[in-house]
Amino acid sequence: MQQTLDIITVGESLIELSSASSLKSSECFNKNYGGDSLVTAIAALRSGSKVGYITKVGDDTFGEYLLSAWKSEGLDSASVKLTKGQNGVYFVGHNNNTREYQYYRQKTAASTLNIDDIDFDYIKCAKSVYATGFVQSLSLSVRESILEIFKFAKENGILTAYDPNCQKYDTGRDEALENFNLISEYLDILFIESKDAEQLFETTSINMLITRLCDLGIKTVVIKDKDTGITIYENNDTVNIPPILTEMIDATGVSNAFNGAFLSKYLNGINALNSGKFANALCLLQMQNVGAVKSIPYKKDVEEYCEKIYG
Repeated sequence: MQQTLDIITVGESLIELSSASSLKSSECFNKNYGGDSLVTAIAALRSGSKVGYITKVGDDTFGEYLLSAWKSEGLDSASVKLTKGQNGVYFVGHNNNTREYQYYRQKTAASTLNIDDIDFDYIKCAKSVYATGFVQSLSLSVRESILEIFKFAKENGILTAYDPNCQKYDTGRDEALENFNLISEYLDILFIESKDAEQLFETTSINMLITRLCDLGIKTVVIKDKDTGITIYENNDTVNIPPILTEMIDATGVSNAFNGAFLSKYLNGINALNSGKFANALCLLQMQNVGAVKSIPYKKDVEEYCEKIYG
């Protein structure tokens, strides 16, 4: 079957209600949408890739809004299923330069995704598939679905990418490690924040982390740290992209957007270092605005900014 998509992400859609002030004092919220793998999808899309999304959307008052927004964005929703149920919601507030989050994501439509919902012919249309540990934690049926998708991808020469994404969402270590171990043998690319690495693998050493992950057969490792920058391991070579200080208004979804931007470039023949630079430039621009999805910049603006900061 001819490949028509660069990336398919698997996940959940959440309604985002954000405020520039604290959740305690806010009276008005801006509506948008988010969800970690969905932010990755939109970042890849705005970076120039063709992207598909797999999830289930509830038929509550937000369902039509989500489907319409994705259509306008150009996200391929052929494998998005509308079902009875509610969609998850999260609130974002800002209090003394600290982000506040409140999630309501239990028993949502997305959590009912199961293996019977997966069209594996659709998976064959993609160069890569992507999921996160945060999504795995939704339910046992979601976790099983991601496992089977990654197995299928590996068997069919489709690149697999994953981010544990557990620390900031308070996923317990045992659950996060179980989620990772379940699919580790099928992984080609691992994105991981240094805090997640410390929680999962109990090490702050980048070298020890890379050694452990390479022993598992993971070919490409991208480690994100706000203090040391982006460290990328591939083909027995390690490179670093130093951090750049810039104005930060809101960092919601930035790490997830990095993954999408990186994959967009990497899957189209750009080497890992330059893919990382492009992704980092996108994040630096994203942080200057509010909202996980609304703030994601487009390819042209990112390319111009990337040229400005990296030459």
